[in-house]
Amino acid sequence: MSKFCTLEEALSVINPEDSVVSTGVIGWITPDALLKGVADRFEETGYPNNLTFYFPCGTGDAMHIGGMDHVAKKGLMKRIVGGSYLNPVHPVTGERPKLMQLIQANEVEAYSWPIATTMLWLREVARGTPGYMTKTGIGTYVDPDLQGGRFTPSAEENLVEKIEFRGEKYLFYPTRPLQVAFLRGTSADENGNLSFENEALVSSNIGIAIAVKACGGTVIAQVEKKVPLGSRMASDVKVPGSLVDKVVLVEDQQFVTNIERPVAAYLGGKPTPPSELPKPAPGADKIIARRASMEVRERELSIFGFGASGDVPLVMAEDGKLDDGKMYNYEFTTEHGSFGGVVMSGWQFSANINPEALLDGLTQFDVIEGGLCKFAALAFAEFDSHGSVNVSKFGKANPGSGGFVNIAHNAERLVFTGTFTTAGLKTAVSDGKLSITREGRVRKFVNTAQHITYLLKEGVSQRRQSARLITERAVFEVTEEGLALIEIAPGIDLHKDILEQMEFEPVRIADPLPLMDASLFVEDYQE
Repeated sequence: MSKFCTLEEALSVINPEDSVVSTGVIGWITPDALLKGVADRFEETGYPNNLTFYFPCGTGDAMHIGGMDHVAKKGLMKRIVGGSYLNPVHPVTGERPKLMQLIQANEVEAYSWPIATTMLWLREVARGTPGYMTKTGIGTYVDPDLQGGRFTPSAEENLVEKIEFRGEKYLFYPTRPLQVAFLRGTSADENGNLSFENEALVSSNIGIAIAVKACGGTVIAQVEKKVPLGSRMASDVKVPGSLVDKVVLVEDQQFVTNIERPVAAYLGGKPTPPSELPKPAPGADKIIARRASMEVRERELSIFGFGASGDVPLVMAEDGKLDDGKMYNYEFTTEHGSFGGVVMSGWQFSANINPEALLDGLTQFDVIEGGLCKFAALAFAEFDSHGSVNVSKFGKANPGSGGFVNIAHNAERLVFTGTFTTAGLKTAVSDGKLSITREGRVRKFVNTAQHITYLLKEGVSQRRQSARLITERAVFEVTEEGLALIEIAPGIDLHKDILEQMEFEPVRIADPLPLMDASLFVEDYQE
């Protein structure tokens, strides 16, 4: 009996109060038709309602690929547990994502768990254990001694516990039943065997399917092609049909918004020359990325986050460091499982051009949690006098931590990238010197961060991590004593442009204070 059915038939299994788990990474592998279908059904009938959604990653882009924004409706969504949320303003309407509006209005019980936590928690749900236990995240916003991962006042239930095991403290995430899974693949046959040949990522689709089936729930997949039984190599099938209950054919599955090249470039097998990759626009972010690229080493598994840090491989490509086969001397990855090639930035982030291998999400976080990503380049929104980094909640933005907590906790060498101030910052380069034409309204070096995403000073002092903060105008080293200023950009005034823009003073300023490398400031620009 075929597992293919209509969208309406597939969604009819969802009941009020059910827990639905799904994944996507921005626009990649987002089961958009299924999520939109639930929202449309709710609008028409009022059912299903009061659903709990688990999204390990930021699913959809809240623009052309709505993803979790589709189901951000009061009454439909009772609770959400998300690894990351989307904040960008829509370029046409100027509107914030509907999910962010729901969170800011306290109309949903919103929680944020690190991506790895949600994915590895799925494994424990599948195994029927009491829950997932980890040291990662102690002392951060997910610690119940602080916010316990809560993002809204209505999120009153304690989803995270702090326990003691063999004399040591751990965070404990109890398992909970899951009734419905939404997956997205490329092809399926009558038995529901799923392959992902046109998908640049797999993410946690396998883990989700196993967890939901183990709970006695229903796994629903959307695909773009129906193929005959036995027509594919077994190695191409990533989710066996035994783990899939219903399949919906969606022939116009969308990919990432404004994708800059054919999807095939993200799948491997036909390499794109690094010289043909997009070049980041001149500006402060590019200066930061180029300076961060000087920290990258050959033959060292290096993981990159969103923002200026994600531009590092593209800057290296532009500078010719990946030409003549040298691309294969570097081991680049993200938390989403693509290995090798060049990490892309912006809406293409998470998928690599010219990948050499692809892991599923749960296995990738085993790599990360195992400390195998020796070098990490990540963004920062705030750094405080106590040595804490914040990327999860600041001002009106509630992005969550993504894979940040797990990556930062387990890497050996860390680089945090970001502009020195934000909200209106304008810079210019001329004659090899940097100038601040308009200072940002918001300081990022603060006395106390609004959220604690990672206790960096603790990592440096207790686990012997090394860490640098790289901005467009200064470079800092994080020491056991605190923040040390080790480089300054040419044209920048130490007191006016650095010290007066910080809420605390560095514990040490190098004397003499070296200038940042002159090659960073040869590209004249005016922002």
